[in-house]
Amino acid sequence: MPFTVSVVVQLPAHSALAGPLSYSCEQALAPGSLVRVPLGRRETLGVVWEAPAPPDGAQLKPVTTVLEGIPPLNAVWRQLVGFAAGYYQRALGEVALAALPPQLRELDAAQWHRRLRRKSRETETALQADVPPPAPTAEQAQALARIQSEDGPFLLYGSTGSGKTEVYLRAVQAALAADPQAQALVMVPEINLTPQLEERFVARFAPAFGRQALVSMHSGMTPAQRLASWLAAHTGSARIVLGTRMAVFASMPGLRLIVVDEEHDPSYKQQEGARYSARDLAVYRGRLESRHGGQPCRVLLGSATPSLESWHHSRPAAEGGKYLRLAMPSRVGAGRLPAVRLVDMGQQPRNTQLAPQLLAAIGARIARGEQAMLLLNRRGYAPVLACGSCDWKSLCPHCSAYRVFHKIDRSLRCHHCGYAERVPRACPECGDVDLAPVGRGTERLEEHLAHLFEGMERPGAEGEDRRVRVLRIDADSTRHKGALEEQLAQVHAGAVDVLVGTQMIAKGHDFRRITLVAAVNPDGALFSSDFRAPERLFALLMQAAGRAGRDASQGAASEMWIQTAHPQHALFAALRRHDYPAFADGQLAERMQAGMPPFSFQALVRADARTQQAAQAFLTQAASQVTGLPGADQVLVYPAVPTAVQRVANVERAQMLVESASRGALQQFLAAWQAVLHGTRRDGGIEGVLRWAIDVDPLMV
Repeated sequence: MPFTVSVVVQLPAHSALAGPLSYSCEQALAPGSLVRVPLGRRETLGVVWEAPAPPDGAQLKPVTTVLEGIPPLNAVWRQLVGFAAGYYQRALGEVALAALPPQLRELDAAQWHRRLRRKSRETETALQADVPPPAPTAEQAQALARIQSEDGPFLLYGSTGSGKTEVYLRAVQAALAADPQAQALVMVPEINLTPQLEERFVARFAPAFGRQALVSMHSGMTPAQRLASWLAAHTGSARIVLGTRMAVFASMPGLRLIVVDEEHDPSYKQQEGARYSARDLAVYRGRLESRHGGQPCRVLLGSATPSLESWHHSRPAAEGGKYLRLAMPSRVGAGRLPAVRLVDMGQQPRNTQLAPQLLAAIGARIARGEQAMLLLNRRGYAPVLACGSCDWKSLCPHCSAYRVFHKIDRSLRCHHCGYAERVPRACPECGDVDLAPVGRGTERLEEHLAHLFEGMERPGAEGEDRRVRVLRIDADSTRHKGALEEQLAQVHAGAVDVLVGTQMIAKGHDFRRITLVAAVNPDGALFSSDFRAPERLFALLMQAAGRAGRDASQGAASEMWIQTAHPQHALFAALRRHDYPAFADGQLAERMQAGMPPFSFQALVRADARTQQAAQAFLTQAASQVTGLPGADQVLVYPAVPTAVQRVANVERAQMLVESASRGALQQFLAAWQAVLHGTRRDGGIEGVLRWAIDVDPLMV
């Protein structure tokens, strides 16, 4: 007698079939089993789910193949996926299948069995020598004691250089030592931070558990590598998983500790497809694992500049706090945080790129054999190429944005759609050959510094090349595989005197020779329409400052220079004192008065269409039908407006903000509004609407 099973599959976006589909099977299958099933004219991977059986007499297609040899995905994983799909307003199958490695979705039964046989023949790699860990500082020991004795979640608020990574290592060590089946998940915001963290974890844990007990998960891995890591985590042979935001969905049956490093980083928020926050899901997953596992799964969020949401949640429990705040204000080795110096650019000659006093300070560092780092969060040579005779500028023909001038390959490149072409010999409008770059990017700053220090020599032995070396690290210079690792190695080896880069060099790196950090042009975020811009700027500057003086012997002489036209701004006053609590409390007070997150809850409904009129008409028509929906009386729906960059790749984009003082009311409203949005797209009579999406808890409004 055939059994009926409910299977979750990945369906087309906005499909009317959002839940599990029913199939027949010759055997009873446990929930979480992986199967291949027919879907239309193709065959696809599915996950067996709990759902009511179909009515009697229904004609069901049979399950094609059961992927045997792999344990079912457990109840906690399925609950996590179900919660993420519901909260972020996405189809269950979309979240479930996206959480699985791509190669697993592509393998048929025969390929799967070959893969399992190959895995069984893999041998253990050689172990590294055991190196005793450093003794913890008093602040580290106090934080670790609380992590062991309390359930959390914890917010580890530690200044840059305070040794947060050592706390992570020891917390992982304690979790694994307490239970031979225990696993730990350590998350980082970006791929380029994974290798150096992996080195430290391998050195600490490979001697005890073997190299294969530690795996990585991020999008830079090959499909085969991602599958191997996922299988190791799912079967429990991997005791530690290091990964980016995707790793929050890793199947780990023995999970007992989740670490989210740099928890404030916006990279933890997915911006395409299911727009989930990996940080928030990590906290929720810890609660689920504790509820089902019989022992606590602790969650440790770490940052020198926590997100305002996490800072608010870590207030005292008597005031409604949900997290336990662990403070580590001191640097390891009694090192000092760099002194912050402000340069008033209003007092400098017009078009000054680098103030003379900053250049003198950089030169002094080079002469002493130290390193300097300059932060400019804009890649390329210049953001715009313009004609001096007419109003022509390098607009992208497909986007409402300028193409950036890249001097190295003489190209104009759009950083939104990727469209690129050679720089024209003359103005396309008037024929004038006088085309000039406007503004500065990292390429131009690198060129300018190389010219300024061309005649200077660095300390070195006789016969050695003593020319000053300026190195740029950004998304363009690290495009090729292995380029970032090679460039970082040069910095660590002292072969670089001045490092120029975007925000990718400002966080997580342990540069021991850097004693001066400078932010060249940070003012753009001070008066942004985005209410989160000051928070992001403060975090970026404080993280960048933390790259200086990490060697305790040089801490007293380390400096952070900031070139600004607004030296009296309150943000810089807090930064000079390294006073994140004062900055955070001030920002939270402003947000409370304005009724903004975390004191309210938001969602954005975005629409893409052939014309801006169609995109806004779709949103407006859907908003006109909200009366009577559950939760509508507690929700405020704002008018539709164009997005900040309203056209990308010839697609017009509009958005509508939905806000409520109640998270529950907002969720109830969005779930009911889904049907209205589907109906408006299908029957609204608005032509040219391509797609729409709901972004819950958006980072950019």
